[in-house]
Parts: sequence; structure tokens; C-alpha cells
Amino acid sequence: MSHVHAVVWLDHREAKVVDFSVDDTHVVNVHHRGGHRQVHHKAGSIGSGHAPDDVHFLDAIVAALGDAQEVLITGPGTAKIGLREHLAKKHAEVAKRVVGVETLDHPTEGELLAYARRHFKRIDAMLGDR
Repeated sequence: MSHVHAVVWLDHREAKVVDFSVDDTHVVNVHHRGGHRQVHHKAGSIGSGHAPDDVHFLDAIVAALGDAQEVLITGPGTAKIGLREHLAKKHAEVAKRVVGVETLDHPTEGELLAYARRHFKRIDAMLGDR
């Protein structure tokens, strides 16, 4: 079944992808497969002190999105921006389906789904039912 909406919650270690339609919900958990990713910047060193984005992790999130028509990206830190930039560079068709990027701490699956439903309801109201 094709789902109309999807919401992604992610940080640099894990992601939750919830795709849903009016009467069906599907959840996929994606985990970063590397070691500890936090990098601390040392005085006098070259570079930003940030670990590069894990392309395999981001591609697994893209795969979990499937063919959802509208995508909302959420999360507490900068990983959500990294996903949006990865989509723009490597998955242009998926990037076109992103309707928002929102800061959201660590919700339960139920809280994430409720947040996404409210968000998409506002978008649908602004754009009119298509």
C-alpha cells in the first residue's frame, strides 16, 4: 500500500520513519552502524570538530521513506539538516517531497505520529485538499 505522508525523526545515531495514510501506519527504525560519532573540537586543530554525515545511514532512511508523497523531517539537532542536504544532493525527487524540517526533541512513536498528523493537517488546510 502506498502511504501519503511520512515523518522522519533522527539524530546522528538512529532514525524513526513513520509512514501513514488515513487508516494505516508503518514504522521503520534505522540505526547508524558505526561507533560513537561525537567529535570534540580541540583548540588549534584544523576542521570543524564535527563527524561527517554517514551516507549509508542517510540512504537507509531514504529507502525507508518509500514512495510517501509528503515528508516531514524532524529531530533535536543538526542531523535533520544533514538529511535535507543529502536529499538535495543525491535524491532530488525525494527532496521535492519534503514539506518541512522541524525541531523536535525525543518523542515516543505515538507523539511523533500525532505531531505529524497535526502538521500535515495544517499543510492540507493551507493548500486545499488535492
